[in-house]
Amino acid sequence: MSSGPIVRHARREDVPAILELIRELADYEHALDSVEATEQKLLSTISFAPSSSTSTVPAADETESTSSAKPARCLILTSPEGTPAGIALYFYNYSTWRARPGIYLEDLYVKQSERNKGYGKRLLVELAKEVVAMNGGRLEWSVLKWNEPSIKFYESIGADMMSEWVGMRVDGEGLKKLATLLD
Repeated sequence: MSSGPIVRHARREDVPAILELIRELADYEHALDSVEATEQKLLSTISFAPSSSTSTVPAADETESTSSAKPARCLILTSPEGTPAGIALYFYNYSTWRARPGIYLEDLYVKQSERNKGYGKRLLVELAKEVVAMNGGRLEWSVLKWNEPSIKFYESIGADMMSEWVGMRVDGEGLKKLATLLD
């Protein structure tokens, strides 16, 4: 048993715990029926650290390379008891105006029973360290408008709400239609 929580890049054997945390997040966001993730899909789309890795300091260069087929990375936080308590699923992005890389945090989740222990902050700090280490321009993410506890937490650590931007998305049948719009 360690003296504190450990944050490291996820390994292939963490996939069942990652999927469980994704499902808990979806349930919290009232969208459990929307989860299409499976263990196999996660195994084929996340760049993992090797199973033999003993590093407890996240280092992106110790994971599999990202690609269009495997664009995501995942930090996993384990409690002092060694149980998975949170995840940060992310991918790299790019700022055209700054001409610098960055990180987009797709999902941050800490188990309900493990909240208010600094775990969310710890995951964000590790991501910020990675952005700084790559001379990146920013760490960004989205949060649901109704999720006031998270918004207050993010603001407390220095995040700014981007009220001038509106999120846009094309998926499902709309994505297929767009792909053939000029055919």
